[in-house]
Amino acid sequence: MAVIDFDAVTQFEHEARNGRVDALYNLGLAYSTGHAVCVDYVAAHKWFNLAALKGVFEARSWRAQISEEMSADQIAEAQRQAREWLRTS
Repeated sequence: MAVIDFDAVTQFEHEARNGRVDALYNLGLAYSTGHAVCVDYVAAHKWFNLAALKGVFEARSWRAQISEEMSADQIAEAQRQAREWLRTS
């Protein structure tokens, strides 16, 4: 797996706002694995969900894997955040 640093995460966030689908997936990877950021399954689920909506097949698998580690409330929060991101982007 590629090494992701904090500057890359910031760049991915910028690119995601500009429509780069791979940036959504990379953000999910960063938050699910703790590369350059703290592990945050809610954030990871949100980014993988957004990437999956945009057609990134691998994001579905990662989202399913981390969902097994999350509570129903955490999944609901991740979905709420994804909807909010879509609304404001």
